[in-house]
Amino acid sequence: MSARLHDVGVVVIGRNEGERLLRCLDSLRATVARVVYADSASSDGSPARARARAVEVVELQRDRPLNAARGRNAGLARLLELEPALAYIFFVDGDCQVVPGFLAAARAELEREPQLGAVCGRRRELEPTASFFNRVVDSEWNTPVGDAESFGGDVLLRVAALRASGAYNESLNQGEDPECAFRLRRAGWGIRRIAHEMTQHDVALLRLSAWRRRHQRGGYAYAHGAALHWREPEGYNQRALLSVLAWGLALPFTALALAWPTQGMSLALLGLYGVLAARIRAYRLALGDERGHATRYGMLIALGKIDEALGLLRCAWALATGKQALTLEYKDYQRDERARRAA
Repeated sequence: MSARLHDVGVVVIGRNEGERLLRCLDSLRATVARVVYADSASSDGSPARARARAVEVVELQRDRPLNAARGRNAGLARLLELEPALAYIFFVDGDCQVVPGFLAAARAELEREPQLGAVCGRRRELEPTASFFNRVVDSEWNTPVGDAESFGGDVLLRVAALRASGAYNESLNQGEDPECAFRLRRAGWGIRRIAHEMTQHDVALLRLSAWRRRHQRGGYAYAHGAALHWREPEGYNQRALLSVLAWGLALPFTALALAWPTQGMSLALLGLYGVLAARIRAYRLALGDERGHATRYGMLIALGKIDEALGLLRCAWALATGKQALTLEYKDYQRDERARRAA
């Protein structure tokens, strides 16, 4: 068993994660100073099950919208109230298991470089063969090792860096992690991904509908982040937003709008999705993917631009009306749990 890291605390967030949450908490047992679990109004008894593991629990109320940023901040506040001397905090989603040795390796990296504010590692899908969607997500998480621009939901942060740049933005229903990373870098702190397994994530993307909802979340996040920082010179999310507008809105709209006057000739424009898929395929091949997987990956990501555009439109409507949309959850928890029990 590895030695306890007395200056590292953990914030776990979750909602109706069931057995996933227990596996997450068990993977952290006796390795850090303290674990706080922030629960977003679960109906499966998660708070009680976490307390049975001797974990401090913060239960979010429904008086305002529930989202990951709010959970992370609530957990952070309680953790620092209990352990004010902590130097590092690891944020992790409740559907992940932390790989032994990662926290010690990430902490050592932060100790070596005082200006480094965040360290992450390789997140892997727990069941990559359960569906093609799971395998695609596992590939997405395989980002280059070294200095990075962003991080995801699992990351070890220096408390001083988080205080200097600000906590998670609770106005963001999705995309709170890269936005926090953006402010961290703007405050002068570095971000690094190390060549160490970090977490195993049970993404549970077993149906096309869940995959589409996940892409809609991405489009929503790009749009909201860009709107939040649109006056700033760094151009946060603007390139991604333009890509969604071009491929997800402009291309299909033009092809369909001109179909009648061009006697259907404009529909040939939809063939450009094949060009985009080929570009994505070439990128994945350069990263070492198998050819068949790279081909399917490219097609799925290219067509996902349309769902990203739907998420963008949903965000635009929410911002225009001043009504914050509910979090776009992509998992069907009940169906997933029934499938697990049947297996």
